[in-house]
Amino acid sequence: MQNRDTQSLIANVGQTLIERNLSITAAESLTAGMFQSNLADVAGISAIFPGGFVTYANEAKETLLDIPKEIISQYGVVSKHTAIWMAQQAKAKLQTNIAISFTGVAGPDSLENQPAGTVWIGLAYRNETPFGQLFHFTGNRNQVREQSVHQGFQLLKEQLQTDHSF
Repeated sequence: MQNRDTQSLIANVGQTLIERNLSITAAESLTAGMFQSNLADVAGISAIFPGGFVTYANEAKETLLDIPKEIISQYGVVSKHTAIWMAQQAKAKLQTNIAISFTGVAGPDSLENQPAGTVWIGLAYRNETPFGQLFHFTGNRNQVREQSVHQGFQLLKEQLQTDHSF
């Protein structure tokens, strides 16, 4: 359940994207579409959100996003490299201005020797160099997923605030 701060953040980011006519997509693993579902709560978002990807399994990342098997084999899915590839490929495939990605460990068990709560968020923003940022969240599986989505919207808000081309 979203609190008022999260609802306000989502509405703010969504409206800013619409006002600036910046298209967005997402590639989600551990969040399983939660970011896109929250984004879709913003009225009018269909003008700039053509769709996105939920790539829970490695095979889905390889098939739907064309992430080379070697990237996942070498770095793992819980990695900066995979997060960046996910964002870049989603942005390229749907030809959007922005793409965000989520990959990590919701829990309760660890994955790839990474503890539950380890999350990488990737961002491919306009023509800037894509980046991945590491977060460590606490709580149960759903709380980790909710915190990941909240942080994704927070990253977008910060990126939009520093974009002085508008």
